[in-house]
Amino acid sequence: MELRQLKYFIKAAERSNFTEAASVLNISQSTLSQQIKQLEDELGIPLFDRIAKRVVLTEAGRLFLPYAIRTVRKSEDGREMIAELNNIQAGSLTIGVTYGLSPLLTQALIRFAEIYPRIKIVIEFGTSDELLKLIAESKLDFALSFVPVNPSANHVSYPLFKSVLSLIVHKNHPLAAYQNVNLSHLANLPLVLPVKGYSIRSFLDKILSDAAIIPEITIEINDIDMLLKLADTGNWCTVLMKTSLFNYPSLVAVPFTGAEMERQATITWPVDVYRKKSATAFAGFLGMEEFPAIKKVD
Repeated sequence: MELRQLKYFIKAAERSNFTEAASVLNISQSTLSQQIKQLEDELGIPLFDRIAKRVVLTEAGRLFLPYAIRTVRKSEDGREMIAELNNIQAGSLTIGVTYGLSPLLTQALIRFAEIYPRIKIVIEFGTSDELLKLIAESKLDFALSFVPVNPSANHVSYPLFKSVLSLIVHKNHPLAAYQNVNLSHLANLPLVLPVKGYSIRSFLDKILSDAAIIPEITIEINDIDMLLKLADTGNWCTVLMKTSLFNYPSLVAVPFTGAEMERQATITWPVDVYRKKSATAFAGFLGMEEFPAIKKVD
């Protein structure tokens, strides 16, 4: 069993198409098919069902995939470790982030790139659940989100700072002048909210349910930036964490009253994976001493 065979298998599983996978890998389809067939012969079981021009993972293929991903990642970690021992300031970082923590990531990214310009950085946006899935699949070096500080078999999270659930309104809205608002204000406001599945939506739904408040939700969107654009028209209001509001000077975040309105922002690492020195260095720029203004957003 060779690493390249595992890499070919992983890419074919991602694409569900040998032709597309071969193109991405810059090899011929016949080479990819041959290598996967050799892998299947060595394992003694088919990994794919060939259906017309598509391929679908068999049950064995689905079970084998996470092991293949971990094996390839371990190999890449080993090369990264040797490179860092040789003091080569190169390599890559893949960072996951929820939209609400973009300002934190942006500040750290600018400063990190000034010191380590040769390190390639890939940013993956997603919901907290999506980022945890990528962590479990060893596709992220770390993630910034609102994942609770509860370790699991796949990840461990550490606290960064707390942010407050807020009503986002246009600066001309009557509530924009308030220092705080109550959940009861939501009952009569036209709202545009993130779709169910976003952690912020789950957090809000539970609070509203506990308070027996039924809001007037007119639009649900799975894109936070579009949500803010609609709120910026003044026709709708929305509810987000205060840290989600940036690049919209005409919008105002009015915090909700109550200690239960706070959420803990966290940095999440995969377990049993080599933690790159570059990733640790990047995390240093997220320290509270680096961002004193957001130790606690209230």
